[in-house]
Amino acid sequence: MNRRLFIRNSLLAGGALALGPRMYANGLNFADWKIHPIRKDVYLFTERGGSIVFLRNKTGTVVVDSQFPEQAGHLIGELKKTAPVPFDLLINTHHHGDHSGGNIAFKGQVKQVLAHINSKINQENQAKAQQSEDKQLYPDLTFSDKWCVDFGKEKICAHYFGPGHTNGDALIHFENANIVHMGDLLANKRYPYIDRGAGASMENWMLILDRAQNVFDRKTLFVCGHGRDANDVIVNRDYLREMKFFFESIFDHVKKEIVAGKTKEQIIATPAIPMMESWVDPNSFVKPLLETAYHELTIPA
Repeated sequence: MNRRLFIRNSLLAGGALALGPRMYANGLNFADWKIHPIRKDVYLFTERGGSIVFLRNKTGTVVVDSQFPEQAGHLIGELKKTAPVPFDLLINTHHHGDHSGGNIAFKGQVKQVLAHINSKINQENQAKAQQSEDKQLYPDLTFSDKWCVDFGKEKICAHYFGPGHTNGDALIHFENANIVHMGDLLANKRYPYIDRGAGASMENWMLILDRAQNVFDRKTLFVCGHGRDANDVIVNRDYLREMKFFFESIFDHVKKEIVAGKTKEQIIATPAIPMMESWVDPNSFVKPLLETAYHELTIPA
């Protein structure tokens, strides 16, 4: 059977897909894209870049995050083949290129683009710095604390709990399906990046994880921005505690090293976070994580 026809038929039937060999090159890179149903008209798309979640029902289509232009084009092409419904809304969890770089592929295809106000500012600043303004599709809708819309039988809410991975991270909740796309606020057993240049806060990141545990219930499924592999990005609420423990372990280690009289240079040279042996660090994020903890512990707010 033709591969794309298989994707289309499986998507309509609600069957899980697992296509093509997996390749690793400092991230999630795949020879073929994959579409997996999650729950109640909500699907996961993986190829290269941050996890994409989309809702498709009789009302239309809502997409959360866009990876890169080529990958966004793959998703758009497949969804156009499954049913003649429009792209109503594209949401960015934050501004980083592996989550918003594919926005440009939706130009002329989607009615509106939504992000937190700080995410839009960050995207604009980053594009100017990289001289890539012509490659951007910026949000035309923004929010500050919470934004909701009824979309057929689904209600979608975007939440902002303060700075974490950046200062503009949105949590996207599909309330009926009870699925939350956390963007890069969650990474499954994979060292996350902390973007201090974009207002990140490790201390508040832990508070975000606490708040998410209180706001959402035990039946909620959470989608991580990245995982050890593409089949490892959906977690339950208990994983939020493990992610918080990762940051606590960083702070505890840095505190002990400061008390022991270690210099900043000695501390950030630590090759791995203690007690986090099961986590992977393919992009060498250990140094900025340790440096952020040192900064937050030693420099008054």
